[in-house]
Amino acid sequence: MEGEKKVAAMEGEEKKEVGAVDVSLKELSKKLHDFAKERDWEQYHSPRNLLLAMVAEVGELSELFMWKGEVRKGLPGWEEAEKEHLGEELSDVLLYLIRLSDMCGVDLGDAATRKIVKNAVKYPAPTKGA
Repeated sequence: MEGEKKVAAMEGEEKKEVGAVDVSLKELSKKLHDFAKERDWEQYHSPRNLLLAMVAEVGELSELFMWKGEVRKGLPGWEEAEKEHLGEELSDVLLYLIRLSDMCGVDLGDAATRKIVKNAVKYPAPTKGA
């Protein structure tokens, strides 16, 4: 069933296969803005409320790892339903983060790129042959 999984895109768009979707942070931000506006939710999307909602979602994400001990890359031993739930919780955190950055006037893509550069200076890679 792995290859048969489908992702329903936003209203009016065709369904796309998992892995075939390549979306930018700006596109997600626009979709989230439109989604909230259509439902008149913008009144609730203050930076504080979005941050608290994101923290709640991080808590839900944390619950998935609770009592599992150290988890290896690829999540060996996890069932497909658990991995799907993980994807949903990760998505919730990402979407709240994008919406929060938008409401704060922060271009998250630019900020993340600048932070990677800053970290590269702060934590230089070891030179080869050393």
